[in-house]
Amino acid sequence: MINYTKPNMDIWTGRIDDEKNYNAFRWHQWVKPLNLMDETISLDSNQAGVAFIGFLSDEGVRRNLGRPGALNGPKSIRKELCNLPCSFSSNLKLLDAGDIYCEDNDLETAQKSLSLAVSKIMDMGLFPLVLGGGHEVALGTYMGVKTKTNLGIINFDAHFDIRPYKNGASSGTMFRQIADYCKLNELPFNYYCIGIQKRGNTIELFNTADALGIEYLLAKDIEEGALEDAFASLDNFIEKQESIYVTICSDVFSSAFAPGVSAVQPLGLHPSRVLKFFDRIFTHKKVIAMDIAEVSPRYDQDNITSNLAATFIFAAVNSIASNNLKL
Repeated sequence: MINYTKPNMDIWTGRIDDEKNYNAFRWHQWVKPLNLMDETISLDSNQAGVAFIGFLSDEGVRRNLGRPGALNGPKSIRKELCNLPCSFSSNLKLLDAGDIYCEDNDLETAQKSLSLAVSKIMDMGLFPLVLGGGHEVALGTYMGVKTKTNLGIINFDAHFDIRPYKNGASSGTMFRQIADYCKLNELPFNYYCIGIQKRGNTIELFNTADALGIEYLLAKDIEEGALEDAFASLDNFIEKQESIYVTICSDVFSSAFAPGVSAVQPLGLHPSRVLKFFDRIFTHKKVIAMDIAEVSPRYDQDNITSNLAATFIFAAVNSIASNNLKL
């Protein structure tokens, strides 16, 4: 595995209420390093673990003519995670597995390295939680978990990201690439997208989505309508899958809550609505991997977007603990 750097634990600092009482701990006191190049971990039967891995790339965003800056997202997100409370059982382990970086604009090698890192994390029985980086992170995450025969993808995004890529891959092509991979390898392409904006997708992209059998919820229907029908549609999709990979593009949110993204959305979703869908997904106990993408600190006043990303990671970690540990 190349393009890999071991975890920098200097990032994990913050306030300390107590040095011995776990109930007073914050995440920076609980996270341990995991060097994927020369370390492994074994969990007891009563334990579970989450491993954070950063993806230091916005090469896909650059190719997609978006605003670069997301390569610094992992560091910014980690800083916002530091002071979160350990509100889960001490049988849940938190590990920082370091970063994958993109060198010399070679996105494809970085994505391949990420897939190897995700696969290695899963082989240890850990839940991979990838911190982006541009949304091109999704191809690397997917290829690391693709061994599941009936894997469903749930993407929170204003865009389908299914553009053709004859002139090269980018942060707007990943799910088209995944669809082509599935077709070539006779695998089902199960893709559900939440938060699609009509203003952000051409008619041809909607036609392509229909041709590929993609299921989706429009942003306006989520914001304006009752949620019962949307929940029923989502539940039906999840029930048909063996396992679920969740990916969040931060541009799904309104720019009032996520100004630090590649493509701002003035009429994006309210985080509280998105969180209802997010929590519902985890109640099915099928989520095996997650990433969050396109947090761009250079545009992120007061770290609002990084803080929002940390909020969803906090929800995910607590759901993983609840789903996998005996209380």
